[in-house]
Amino acid sequence: MTAPSQLKNDRFLRALLREPVDMTPVWMMRQAGRYLPEYRATRTQAGNFLTLCKTPELACEVTLQPLERFPLDAAILFSDILTIPDAMGLGLYFSEGEGPRFKHPLRTAADIAKLGVPDPHQALRYVVDAVSLIRRELNGRVPLIGFSGSPWTLATYMVEGGGTKNFRQVKGLMFDQPALMEQLLEVVAQAVMVYLNAQIQAGAQAVMIFDTWGGVLSGRDYQAFSLRYMQHIIDGLQRENEGRRVPVILFTKDGGTWLEQMADTGCDALGLDWTCDLGTARQRVGDKVALQGNMDPCILYAQPERIRAEVKDILARYGTGNGHVFNLGHGIHPEVDPEHAGVFVDAVHEFSRVYHT
Repeated sequence: MTAPSQLKNDRFLRALLREPVDMTPVWMMRQAGRYLPEYRATRTQAGNFLTLCKTPELACEVTLQPLERFPLDAAILFSDILTIPDAMGLGLYFSEGEGPRFKHPLRTAADIAKLGVPDPHQALRYVVDAVSLIRRELNGRVPLIGFSGSPWTLATYMVEGGGTKNFRQVKGLMFDQPALMEQLLEVVAQAVMVYLNAQIQAGAQAVMIFDTWGGVLSGRDYQAFSLRYMQHIIDGLQRENEGRRVPVILFTKDGGTWLEQMADTGCDALGLDWTCDLGTARQRVGDKVALQGNMDPCILYAQPERIRAEVKDILARYGTGNGHVFNLGHGIHPEVDPEHAGVFVDAVHEFSRVYHT
């Protein structure tokens, strides 16, 4: 394991803790992904997406690929948010053009009663091994981020059996049988907590909870069925390892209405999508948490000068001082030209120094 003193670039971790940095750190959600030709080549070699995720050597390879192209300030574990439901026996598979699906979606009380918390060192050993391998291969170059889906987001896929547009099954369960929904969320929250702690113990130096579907809930239901269970996870996480704090980032897509409540969970940083003004968000949360975000990923379809102008604007909206990690407001799109991603990363470093004097 790499000792903390050997971390050559820790500005990402320092920014998450609102400590001084020389420039704003930057990474991209889905930075190891389909927009890179080298990723597509490795996926072809693996044969399919699940094999890529479940082979630690290949997961390590694609995690490191974007760092070879761009001077990013963090690596993020290559995996999928649906590893936990798969380990619970729901039978994850991917259909071409349809995305993730489950062979055994949860539709009854009996289905939910059968669920248990997977041992990450058994059913999810491939993830733990990938974290350890990536840390070794990074050799202190930049920090490694671990992650999981939120309980509400995972439960949405588990009940719906895959992606959905109207949330018929999961919201039907939530409204008709709230106690049963809570039973499901409790076991998933416990599984996420154990899973993230295993990633931390294996070497993840920060962790992020992706609440992709939290924004489809009303304020009342977000508090009761999403935020409450992310709070349970944060309360149970190992917050120090290797002699330094392990920051926690909370990201609810379309969750800009609830920033104050999210900041009250004890997380270290909030991820923001592009629908939320960064300067206003900073005023709302004050010094309680750092902020991560929040450029619209579609800006990367534009010409380089437009990308650079957008980076300047977002940096100006945050303003001077600490506590900003630059990122996209969601994952980078597969059709983006990698050269445009490079323009974005370089622009953040170039234009952010004046905000950190």
